[in-house]
Amino acid sequence: MHRVVITGAGTINALGANVPETLEAMREGRCGIGPLQIRDIERLQVQIGAQVRGYDEQAHFNRQQIALYDRFTQFTLLAAKEAIAQSGLSFEGELSVRSGVVLGTSGGGLNTQDENYRAVYEEGKNRVHPFIVPKLMNNAAASHVSMEFQLRGPSFTVATACASSNHAMGLAFQMIRSGGATVMLTGGSEAMLCFGGIKAWEGLRVMSRDACRPFSANRNGMVQGEGAATFVFEEYEHARARGAEILAEVLGFAMSSDAGDIVMPQAAGAERAITGALADARLPREAVGYINAHGTGTAANDKTECAAVAHAFGPHADALMISSTKSMHGHLIGGTGAVELLACIMALRDGVIAPTIGYEEPDPECALDVVPNEAREAKVEAVLSNAFAFGGLNAVIALKGV
Repeated sequence: MHRVVITGAGTINALGANVPETLEAMREGRCGIGPLQIRDIERLQVQIGAQVRGYDEQAHFNRQQIALYDRFTQFTLLAAKEAIAQSGLSFEGELSVRSGVVLGTSGGGLNTQDENYRAVYEEGKNRVHPFIVPKLMNNAAASHVSMEFQLRGPSFTVATACASSNHAMGLAFQMIRSGGATVMLTGGSEAMLCFGGIKAWEGLRVMSRDACRPFSANRNGMVQGEGAATFVFEEYEHARARGAEILAEVLGFAMSSDAGDIVMPQAAGAERAITGALADARLPREAVGYINAHGTGTAANDKTECAAVAHAFGPHADALMISSTKSMHGHLIGGTGAVELLACIMALRDGVIAPTIGYEEPDPECALDVVPNEAREAKVEAVLSNAFAFGGLNAVIALKGV
C-alpha cells in the first residue's frame, strides 16, 4: 500500500481565478453569488448564481481551441495548468505512462448543448459545427488534459451528480495507493449556468432566489455555481525523492449508496460513507477536527447530513467544526467537491476554517458548530470532505496535514 499526497492545486471559480484568490475569499467569508449574466435571464425564476465574472475565453485560448473546448473544459485546463505548475512535475518517459487523469462532472458540455439546441430548434438551423459531439461529451475535459500534459495512464470521467468530484478524487487516490499509477491529475469541473441548465433545475424546486444559507433555519434552497478545481495526487515516496512541497496527505476514502430515493437523502447512507472513510484512513473519530459539509442549503440535505455526522461521531460531534463553503462559491454540482477540498487543505496547512456565511437563525435539527459567518483559526489534525448526490450516491474523503 502506497501513501498518497497532494503536491499541486489549481482552480477557477466565482471566488477567484486561482488558488490564492479563492483561499483569501474563503478567509474573508466573501460571497461569490450574485445576479446571473446569461441570455434570456428574464425567462428564469431563479436569476442568481455563483458565476465566474469577467471571464474572457479569448484571453486564454485561440480560436481553434475555443471551437473544441466547452466552458467546463476551459475551466479544467486552466485549473490543471496551475496545479501542475505548483507540483513542478514534467511528464516525460516512464512518468508519462504512470500518470493519468480522473475528473468529475455532471453536466459536461451543457453550454454547448444549450447553444446548439437553440440554434437548431429556435433559429431553425439545419447544420451544427462538426466538433459539437467531442466538445459536449463528459470526458472532453479529461481527454484534453491528458493530451495537453501527456498523461498516458488511466484517464476517464466520473459522473455521479453532486458527488462526481469526490468519487473521481477517491478513485485517483485508490489507483495510486494500489500501485496502479504514480501521479493522477484529479478534481472536477462544471459550467451549467446557462438558460437550459437553470431552467431544468428550476423544475426541482430546490433553488433559492436570494441566497444560500446552509444550516440556517430560514434557508430556502441551493444556489448553483460554476468553475473547476484540480489537484496533483502523487505517490509519497516519489514526491519526497524529488523534494516536492506536500500540501496534505490523502488518508482514506469511502463510498456508499442509499438505495432509497432518487432525490431524498438518507442519513444511514451518508453515515456509512463517513464511518467507511474513517476506517479506511485508520483514523479515530477524535482525530477529526473539521468537516467540509455537503451543506447545500436545502432542508432535506442539511438535516440529514447533520444527523449522519452526529450519529457517526457520537459525543465527539459537539467538538467538530463543520462548514459549508457552498454559501460562498455556490453548488458546482459535479465540480463542487473539488473546490471544497481547497478549504480542507487550508484548514490543515493554514489553521483557518472557512465559514458558513449567510447563517441567520439556529436550527435545532442542525445543532452542530457550523462556523457561522466568520472564518476561525484552529489547529486540526485531520479533516473530512463530504459529498452526497441525487440518486443516494455518497463519497467521503479523509485527509491529514504533513
